[in-house]
Amino acid sequence: MRTTLPTIRELSPAKINLFLQVTGKRQNGYHDLCTLMCGITLFDILYFDFQASGIDIQCTHPDVPENDTNLAWKAARLFGEASGHMTGVRIRIEKKIPVGAGLGGGSSNAATVLKVLNRHFQQVLPDEKLREIGLAVGADVPFFISGRPAVAKGIGEELIEYHSLRKFHVLLVNPGIHVSTAEVYKNLNLGLTKCEKIITKFPFSGGSVDICNFLCNDLETVTAKIIPDIERIKALLMKLGAGGALMSGSGPTVFGLFSDINHAKFAYRELKQFREGHKFLAEMIV
Repeated sequence: MRTTLPTIRELSPAKINLFLQVTGKRQNGYHDLCTLMCGITLFDILYFDFQASGIDIQCTHPDVPENDTNLAWKAARLFGEASGHMTGVRIRIEKKIPVGAGLGGGSSNAATVLKVLNRHFQQVLPDEKLREIGLAVGADVPFFISGRPAVAKGIGEELIEYHSLRKFHVLLVNPGIHVSTAEVYKNLNLGLTKCEKIITKFPFSGGSVDICNFLCNDLETVTAKIIPDIERIKALLMKLGAGGALMSGSGPTVFGLFSDINHAKFAYRELKQFREGHKFLAEMIV
């Protein structure tokens, strides 16, 4: 008699970049970064069914591919190759994180797949190997393997957990316009970047820090030329009481940090020009 395995449900968090410095460009075209990433309580929901044949990806968002170009599909394939456990799995992605928004949704999904498959097969691979596989899928994937605040350097291969962040409430606003990460990097002028001056005094070794003093993103100026609303949203968030505001990743999502949940909720209500699905309340995962 065949035993029916239960469907596994797993949360897959978004992230924000609290600072993002572009430190250089490699000969292969990849850019070196120094970025502080932190997970937030905005989640996609992933469902795993191990009764499937092969790797099957389904997603509720029409712009997310359901084939081998999906990062979750790539993660499942690479896990099978590395572990020797090639098996059928159907993965259904219920999208809550905006797509192409600078919040790492695809990378988070890939990391969630790696962790769930590894758990399903009794931790057959160590975390170090999962991070290695994750880096082959995407630069942000290793961060999501642990999910703790971390400074990432290089193209994501150097990851140092950071334990001194104070938790803030996060109000995210997405203009609803997709931006190409490749296009943003293509138009970046390294001579005009400014984050190095701002984060030079950041205590990378730990210690008390007001992260609002270090918010910067070398990609923001580039993306703001494509989507001018980014500067307007930042100004609105600051006017409504945010301690700091910044674009995350290559954008276009902008976040504001609030010490008080009531102030964050007030700002959320005041942003009447942005409909549901384009503004989100969350917390930092620290």
